[in-house]
Amino acid sequence: MFVLMTPAKVKAALAANMRERRLAVNLTQAGLSKRSGVTLGTLRRFEQSGDISIDNLLKLMLVVGGLRKIVDASAPDRRQYSSMDEVLSSQSRPKRRYGSSS
Repeated sequence: MFVLMTPAKVKAALAANMRERRLAVNLTQAGLSKRSGVTLGTLRRFEQSGDISIDNLLKLMLVVGGLRKIVDASAPDRRQYSSMDEVLSSQSRPKRRYGSSS
């Protein structure tokens, strides 16, 4: 099933997930704010609207867990090969170095 995720839907999902993570680790908004260094107002706004900077999101994830998952999710997909011939045919010539005339 294909589901189109709009930025607004993603922000709402991130905010809901953060609230669930915060509650799962038994933290109030004030407690998470203090531990993460993110102001209470910013945390409240995030949980209500989904608006937050990447720096503050990462600070929150560091406290509630999941920071490694963000890094992993942003990694490029690794190509899957079905045969050795496919691997060998995909290898390209070395890239030209800048300033090189060859």
